[in-house]
Amino acid sequence: MQDVSPAATVSAGRGPDRPPVGAPAELLRRLRARTGADPVTHVERVPARAGEQAPWPDWTPEPLRAAFARRGVVAPWRHQARAADLAYAGRSVVVATGTASGKSLAYQLPALATLLADPRATVLYLAPTKALAADQLRAVAGLELDGVRPACYDGDTPRAERDWIRQHARFVLTNPDMLHHGILPGHARWSGFLRRLAYVIVDECHTYRGVFGSHVAHVLRRLRRQCARFGRTPVFILASATSGDPAATAGRLTGLPVSAVTEDASPRGGVTFALWEPPLLPPDATDTDATVATVTDLAPVRRSALRETADLLADTVAAGVRTLAFVRSRKGAEVVAANARRALDEAVPGLGERVAAYRGGYLREERRELERALLHGDLLGLASTNALELGVDLVGLDAVLICGWPGTRASLWQQAGRAGRSGGEALAVLVARDDPLDTYLVHHPEALFGRPVEATVLDPANPYVLAPQLACAAAEAPLTPADLELFGEGAKEAVDSLVEAGALRQRPTGWYWRHRERPEVDLRGEGGAPVCVVEAATGRLLGTVDGGSSHFLLHPGAVYLHQGVSYVVDALDLADGCALVHPEEPDWSTHARDVTSLTVAAVRSYVDAGPVGLFLGEVDVTSQVVSYQRRRIASGEVIDTRPLDLPARELRTVAVWFTLSPESMTSAGIAPADVSGALHAAEHAGIGLLPLMATCDRWDIGGLSTALHPDTEAPTVFVYDGHPGGAGFAERAYRTAAQWLRATRDAIAECGCEAGCPSCVQSPKCGNGNNPLSKPDAVRVLDVVLANLPTDHPPRQPGPADAPDSTTGAAGQEQDGQE
Repeated sequence: MQDVSPAATVSAGRGPDRPPVGAPAELLRRLRARTGADPVTHVERVPARAGEQAPWPDWTPEPLRAAFARRGVVAPWRHQARAADLAYAGRSVVVATGTASGKSLAYQLPALATLLADPRATVLYLAPTKALAADQLRAVAGLELDGVRPACYDGDTPRAERDWIRQHARFVLTNPDMLHHGILPGHARWSGFLRRLAYVIVDECHTYRGVFGSHVAHVLRRLRRQCARFGRTPVFILASATSGDPAATAGRLTGLPVSAVTEDASPRGGVTFALWEPPLLPPDATDTDATVATVTDLAPVRRSALRETADLLADTVAAGVRTLAFVRSRKGAEVVAANARRALDEAVPGLGERVAAYRGGYLREERRELERALLHGDLLGLASTNALELGVDLVGLDAVLICGWPGTRASLWQQAGRAGRSGGEALAVLVARDDPLDTYLVHHPEALFGRPVEATVLDPANPYVLAPQLACAAAEAPLTPADLELFGEGAKEAVDSLVEAGALRQRPTGWYWRHRERPEVDLRGEGGAPVCVVEAATGRLLGTVDGGSSHFLLHPGAVYLHQGVSYVVDALDLADGCALVHPEEPDWSTHARDVTSLTVAAVRSYVDAGPVGLFLGEVDVTSQVVSYQRRRIASGEVIDTRPLDLPARELRTVAVWFTLSPESMTSAGIAPADVSGALHAAEHAGIGLLPLMATCDRWDIGGLSTALHPDTEAPTVFVYDGHPGGAGFAERAYRTAAQWLRATRDAIAECGCEAGCPSCVQSPKCGNGNNPLSKPDAVRVLDVVLANLPTDHPPRQPGPADAPDSTTGAAGQEQDGQE
């Protein structure tokens, strides 16, 4: 952090001096000057754009025009008017435009006009996060329209208010989880609302991807089914970040034909976008935030993105620049906020209080207070997970720091768009992690800028999603043959499997749910109910961790961070969903380690390319957290490895894998002793680069490599979806295999290290401690694959002879379990 003089700040009660408008370039110059070597690899200037307005639609009521005028909206932008016209005419529509383009007015306009014109009509608004729903509630309530009666209905809503909302609210704001767990199971109590439902608004619909998106697709079909029983066919209005083929994606999500409005006519302030690569550490230096072991003592290590982001956040706050730092993980957000506070307090005592962390797992009161403090300027800096990526109106932010590639170009632009929302100039900085994809992107800016964003991947036909959702639908009302058409491909097969399993009973009038209790279905695929984190001495609830992460984050002995305070886990009770902790400031950190095995269950499609084979199919993955390391915070030294006794987890999912003949590897110059290291390194880099092709990040996927897998009888690299039944990522990898593996090969070959580093072949989640790895042989492996694999490969469907032998064992070598 730069030196900060007291003159740079003012006394409590008013904020530091704000930089002048148009200062992003000067701010970036100051940030670049804080280190010896220039860390910026590329600066992209996104120019400002003038807006294009349109007249208010003729059907807009005068009270609504006046309400928007009081909020400073004198006329809609052209894309807002176009989307509103389509929706008001009864056509489902998706508006897919940039951040801060006013998508909210595009759906508020027809919805509120209908509520004013028809005193019986109702509107349902769905947001992926509670923060976004609360923000929209403030916006709608702020219009002060008579009779609209907006209200939030979610897990934080006091029970005393819920009956009033069901009976009287006309604009209900909720989330898919509450629709799934609360509204649809209680459809009889919601009958008055549903039989008058005019519009369903699905905000930030690009976030509904993978397994979560597939579940939400069926929740929306269940909603349509209940409305149809009351004689209603609501119009769907979807809002999305700019995405590839939004009409098709919205159609898969809703099961309806959807028109797309994609031309953004809103004005936009200029953005200075910098790609920032942290410097290499001196050979004798250590980075307390580094989490990846090196292959050799000589392997280069970069300063961690967490530490770099924390220093940048401290510098911008010290300069009076209101800044939001996006960090990939909950723990990372805590670390960035704590380090920034520490640096600020060392420079100007008390200034660290202007920085905080924001993440999921906080209690409702904490989240609302942090949002209020940022909106009112009490906080100048916030380190947040992607919980604040979505459309919460954070007016007045000057800069955004993005700690690590967020997974998709859509998320990148959503996060960058949080700055400059008042139309002013803004600065966005992508700080690269020591990771293959991040390194590739900061040195290949053409992969980021001027490229279309990804199409959202979801698969409603996933049987691991479809069957549980049909069970939920049957519990709400018996299924009929017409319902099966509504739920789409695979519905009849899923119902038959539920009948065979004893979950449904077939009668002449349909299929009936056989049990008294409702099906337990986890929409977000997080591996079960959240685990509560409780301070043992006081019984105070600190927060929650999703069930899927609890083995890694809350195992006995784990260090847990909450708002900068460190706790150590005493016990994890998975049956009761509770972890007991005590406050402690140890001089070590904890890192869980797991082992993984994999068997091939079925081959869906494959490409025979001579010595190379490319496959897509179903696999069974077994993983278990077996131990954890304690590492010195000051040096990264491993103190010890302690065993854990946690249950194994089993996963049936979809994988893409490639095989090579041993002869082709020998011909490429790979010694038999180096085959495992070559495949392991190629697997790591392939996992790191797959997010370039699919809407996922490396934490959505897992991998395994082995010199001889018993099911393939060949050297093999597997990459699999980390969700039951798959999430569509492996299919995307299979379809784009040549492009994906070419980018992987180039990322390894172009890295400046000698033996392999986190920027190319090391993985932060390797179950084998990044050993063995062979960087040069990984390039040779991928050269063999690319030389034989056709660019446009026609897949073959497997015949009976291709079925895997179910009696073979599982490989357990060189694996990376999905966390």
